[in-house]
Amino acid sequence: MTRGASVVERIASRLRPDDAVTAVDPLDPGNRRETSIVRFADADPVVLRRTADPDAARTEAGLLDAIDGRTSVPVPAPLGSGRIDGDGWLATPLVEGTDLHESFVDLDPAARGRIAASFGRYLAELHDAFRFDANGPLTVRSGRLVADASAESPAEVAGGDGASSDGRGDDGATGDWDAWFAAFGRASVARLPAEFDGIRAQIDAAIDGVAAESASTPRLFPWDFRPGNALVADGRIAAVVDWEGPLAAAPALSVAKAEYLIADWYVPGEAESLRDAFRAGYESVRPSPTVRPVHRLVAVASTAVDSRGGVTAPGYPPGSRAEAVAFHRRALTRLL
Repeated sequence: MTRGASVVERIASRLRPDDAVTAVDPLDPGNRRETSIVRFADADPVVLRRTADPDAARTEAGLLDAIDGRTSVPVPAPLGSGRIDGDGWLATPLVEGTDLHESFVDLDPAARGRIAASFGRYLAELHDAFRFDANGPLTVRSGRLVADASAESPAEVAGGDGASSDGRGDDGATGDWDAWFAAFGRASVARLPAEFDGIRAQIDAAIDGVAAESASTPRLFPWDFRPGNALVADGRIAAVVDWEGPLAAAPALSVAKAEYLIADWYVPGEAESLRDAFRAGYESVRPSPTVRPVHRLVAVASTAVDSRGGVTAPGYPPGSRAEAVAFHRRALTRLL
């Protein structure tokens, strides 16, 4: 390797010390990291993600390893991860397939239903495989996935006391759900732009009225579990990618968010049938949690704004900002 080797080449030398990089193809960098396909002379290509947060890369690597070992959810198992020049990196195999974000709307309704059912089944498997002692962002401590309620979540929420678990905690451990959920919800609503001011107070009031009966064992809450982060091949999901920013929370919250991103996001006219398919897939593994309107309110509010503060655009191809605002506002208004 030459003295002026790029960061990508330096990482590649750790992954394939006896091979040469032939090409580096940048992909959509996402919100917080840079992603590239790294191609080698004599080895299979890898997907390399780099982030300014080394802890995030380590957590995602640990989660991918655990998902691959505990469930049938198709994920690209990590080939390596680490820190370089103060940044974090994660390498996974390149999975061949079509971007479901672009192709979901072109599938026939039956195929969309099968995909929705697969997502439901996968989420149920994740809920069965991962249980935690607290609500909040996940991290890795001493090689174990733990819920760190003292850390900030993707919605910029600080919870209560931290707790540790191997992701297989007892069903009796519910954590301080009411306080965490209310803080998470209020922070999500606070990030909504001015166009939501007319309903902001109503959403806050609904969140503040959450009852203790909604508490349940914190389970894995994959932050961005949606068709846009999946590849399909031969009509089936080949891989679910991008597991950045995972949380532990009551399963009703992650079910509500997944249903919004899968059933409502792409083909609103099929929302009910897609939701039914998603639920059927989930219930093929475990009983569905009771999803209340307040769970859906918080799920929509946390989805409507991305990590850079921009309004997320549903559908494919995505519409204008005004159309996106109207989409999320209609969803929130219906729930109110």
